[in-house]
Amino acid sequence: MHLSSQLLESAVKEFSRLPGIGKKTALRLVLHLLRQENSDVQQFSDTISRMKTEIKFCKTCFNISDHELCAICSNTGRKKEMICVVENIRDVIAIESTDQYNGTYHVLGGIISPLDGIGPDQLTIDALVSRVALEKSKEIVFALNPTIQGDTTIYYIRKKLNDQTIRFTTIARGISFGGELEYADEMTLAKSIRNRLPVDSYIQ
Repeated sequence: MHLSSQLLESAVKEFSRLPGIGKKTALRLVLHLLRQENSDVQQFSDTISRMKTEIKFCKTCFNISDHELCAICSNTGRKKEMICVVENIRDVIAIESTDQYNGTYHVLGGIISPLDGIGPDQLTIDALVSRVALEKSKEIVFALNPTIQGDTTIYYIRKKLNDQTIRFTTIARGISFGGELEYADEMTLAKSIRNRLPVDSYIQ
């Protein structure tokens, strides 16, 4: 893309680095910003900068937060004895949008995938084990993507928590095998949360 301004071209290049944003879309966004008031563009810039420097990760569940504890962990109305284990923050957002779950979460930060060089030590599994013992959790709900890597992660965590008196469940397989939670429609995801199953029913 050859533009009459090097500054414009540089801005388009930066926007096009965002996921799902091609060069044409990036150009439209940049031209839109050019038409805005300086104060609006400055506010946009400041907001992005503050997000990057000031957002924290919850010390309990590793969800994004403005404080040491996220809004979910600090909510006294949530069922503290139930922990939903998810791969990433996008999955928390997806499940919360269903309004079908009232427990807490634990964000692993990924799943066990030896081919990708991701092992248990690179995830927040040890923190989950410590948390379960401290909080005396009664149920662990696994809401990981239904893939071989997801099932491997569930199996590993279950073994780590084998000495605990806990009910292990997983969201119902309304999500297709090989699919990803963030792309599931809300109705399918809501039913999967409501109809969660014991892990033993599908992992041997």
